Amino acid sequence: MRNNRVWFWDCKIQNRDNRLSLRWMLGCLALPILAALACVPAEAQCTAYVPTHKSNTVAVIDTVVDRVVAVIPVQIQPLAVAITPNGAFAYVTNSGWIFGSNSVSVIATTSNTVVATIPVGNFPVGVAITPSGAFAYVANLNSNSVSVISTATNTVTATIAVGTGPWGLAITPNGAFAYVTNLNSNNVSVIDTASNGVVATVPVGSGPVSVAITPNGSTAYVTNQSSDTVSVISSATNTVVATVPIVNGSYNSGPYAVAVAPNGAFAYVANAAASNVSVIDTATNTVTTTIGVGSTPHGLVFTPDGALAYVTNEVSNTVSVIDTATNTVVDTVEGVVAVPEGIAITPQGSAVSCR
Repeated sequence: MRNNRVWFWDCKIQNRDNRLSLRWMLGCLALPILAALACVPAEAQCTAYVPTHKSNTVAVIDTVVDRVVAVIPVQIQPLAVAITPNGAFAYVTNSGWIFGSNSVSVIATTSNTVVATIPVGNFPVGVAITPSGAFAYVANLNSNSVSVISTATNTVTATIAVGTGPWGLAITPNGAFAYVTNLNSNNVSVIDTASNGVVATVPVGSGPVSVAITPNGSTAYVTNQSSDTVSVISSATNTVVATVPIVNGSYNSGPYAVAVAPNGAFAYVANAAASNVSVIDTATNTVTTTIGVGSTPHGLVFTPDGALAYVTNEVSNTVSVIDTATNTVVDTVEGVVAVPEGIAITPQGSAVSCR
């Protein structure tokens, strides 16, 4: 656990007739507590939500102290999570198609309770929410489709046919397009969110899993798990403009999750097979450093100010916390049991410090 510095005030305990004044004692005990609370500004109360695949729950992490503070039951085999821009709701995909789940759980973040369950396609995986907060897009792996959910009514308003085995999903910052990785057809479908039609299909590497888009919307980064590469797509032309090798000696790297820093300078890639994170300089599209984390990292997210990156480790049942200034692991969150997968942090969309 990170050592948080707390300021204390000196207290003098009055002694009258060799007796301690209880009132002064309580006052002196209260002051350090109040001081500690004062050291955590209201806007710093960020919370991370982590679907745990085998426990059918979502773990809630207080990022101020890096501890699990709640566990929320959802449906079967949750995989991914996205949070509305106002931080009010978390949308969690429940992939348990064998057991008849095929749904999205909606969690109210104020109470950490499920307030709605939405049927979607077969084996829902990736989920992303439009910048307006009006719609959630869900990739259905076995249905080869994307479900569009109205967050006002929590109902599916459209279903879009895409490539084979859609997995990851990201939406451009202006909300105009959704990029969907198709795991089995080795390409990316580009959806126009105004018409909910596919307007482009971009060939990438083998086994594309995740996609992340730069804050200026110019570039999409796609992890190709079977190729050990990251494809860099220009959103202006919807073509691959660079391919970044993710090297792990003579072994597979298995690039899985990807996230772009809020300032757009770096893309972080969680390598499931190598149990590390590659840092890509987006100016040169080269790997500048590699950070060891827990076993089989599967999810990755930045805090809104970009100071920290949180990485879920599927086999270790932990979350690694990376200081992005030094690219070192500065904390490890224990108690995230039964296969942590995706991760999202609230609030989104502002340069807020989660410390």
